[in-house]
Amino acid sequence: MTDALPARLAVIGSGYVGTTVAASFAHVGHHVTAVEIDHHKLRSLRAGRVPFREPGLEALLESGLAAGRLRFTDSTLDAVTEADVVFLCVGAPMGSDGRPDMRMLDSAARSIGSVITDQVVVNKSTIPVGGARWLASIVQDGRPARLRANPVALVSNPEFLREGTATTDFLHPQRVVLGSDDIAIERVAAVYRPILEQSFPGGRPESRPVLVRTSPETAEMVKFASNAFLATKVSFVNEIANICERVGADVGAVSMAMGLDPRIGPRFLEAGIGWGGSCLAKDLKELIATAEQCDYQPELLAAAMAVNGRQRRLVVKKLQERLRVLQGRRICVLGLAFKAGTDDLRDAPAVEILRQLIEKGAFVTAFDPTVRSVPGLADVGLAHDAYQAADEADAVILVTQWPEFLDLDFGKLRSRMRGDLFIDGRNCLDPVKMTLSGFRYECIGGSIGPVATDHERSDAADVGEIDVTDFATTSNGHKGLAPA
Repeated sequence: MTDALPARLAVIGSGYVGTTVAASFAHVGHHVTAVEIDHHKLRSLRAGRVPFREPGLEALLESGLAAGRLRFTDSTLDAVTEADVVFLCVGAPMGSDGRPDMRMLDSAARSIGSVITDQVVVNKSTIPVGGARWLASIVQDGRPARLRANPVALVSNPEFLREGTATTDFLHPQRVVLGSDDIAIERVAAVYRPILEQSFPGGRPESRPVLVRTSPETAEMVKFASNAFLATKVSFVNEIANICERVGADVGAVSMAMGLDPRIGPRFLEAGIGWGGSCLAKDLKELIATAEQCDYQPELLAAAMAVNGRQRRLVVKKLQERLRVLQGRRICVLGLAFKAGTDDLRDAPAVEILRQLIEKGAFVTAFDPTVRSVPGLADVGLAHDAYQAADEADAVILVTQWPEFLDLDFGKLRSRMRGDLFIDGRNCLDPVKMTLSGFRYECIGGSIGPVATDHERSDAADVGEIDVTDFATTSNGHKGLAPA
């Protein structure tokens, strides 16, 4: 491949990451062939339908197919032989022993090796540090004997995609990290050029991402370290929230004031029931395991994991303290997905909370705008809306911060209930409004409301003053008197 665009790309694996990568690269002008061996998913993708929820991705998929720059196949041979660069996007899910299951990745790498000639292989799968060299060996082992004299050119390119904003994260990243000991890194940098220069339709030339060239091990470590830091930051503020409750401080005001320090920043300082999803826990556990294999005990990382698990139990503990006995109680749970904007239940806090409630004998009814079933929890009733979920409930727990929940008619919700307890696991509601609606309102960390929005924070900075003693400003724009 020369530096001329467009490039011909193969994407192996059309799951969450692979589909986002394929559709996004097609959007910036490359010709992409993506591989999917599941025939049901393959039919869906060829028809322009994404088999999972991700806002904006289906539009990119449809436009790429219509323009002829994107196609899907079940043939690795077909995809790789026509490509200049091969992106490996096969999952490595966590196994029963807590380590990633590399079997699918191993199989895909060998398949690539059997047909590759001089193409560059780019790994976007999250694997243990040092995995790029292992992966290169697997690809090399799969090559015909006549080609084994030439080493495989492999570049480690970690992904930093957030569910709900994946296409934005890929097309407008803060950084692109490429790790390799080979000059092939420049070929991959050329593929990313439209994104690095933000020269594609809808690009943002005023905020170009940084290109980081480094070693494979460093590139892999960047992914783990980033997610470990974010997880630790959330666990830190939750630890502070638990102390705030005991000393009479307000974690909402504490986190807001902390976030004004540019060294700290406001992001990921929202106290609540902790983080979930498929990435943070998996990456944190893998980093802990890697450290332990190197005879190092990462005590801070282990503590971040422990605090997060405790936060999920904290909500049920609060419920039990207020209701005394949970046996036979009716509990409404609002939100099941691990975050708003997705239907993903992997490591979702709600699932663990549901299990705890059922084990304690409670009857649970839940509602989520996107989730239609909860595998393994047949005893959970799923309602058509939040009001039906609250019918005859003794208490409500808000678990996922869906925008729809911020705009509920809380007086109507309260009228459908038998009890009056509302536990806000995301500190996202106006406590005054909730009290006026007839609820006994509880949140995490004695908060009078979540941190101020960026707009409100900048307005306050203009006058050099923010008063959190008299008023609390919530993220949905309400103001309420702070408790005495």
